[in-house]
Amino acid sequence: MIISILGSFGTTEIVVIVFLALLLFGGKKIPELMKGLGIGLKEFKKAIEQESEETNK
Repeated sequence: MIISILGSFGTTEIVVIVFLALLLFGGKKIPELMKGLGIGLKEFKKAIEQESEETNK
């Protein structure tokens, strides 16, 4: 899903987004934000899997 979203952006748009993120959050905050995003996505996927298991019972 994430890849399909990124596929709609060109190289220039991705570079601009990364540059703006660095400007807004600074280089030290970016890894923390990505870690939080990864944890959130992992929990979201786990919740979806649990819900689908419950509905399949």
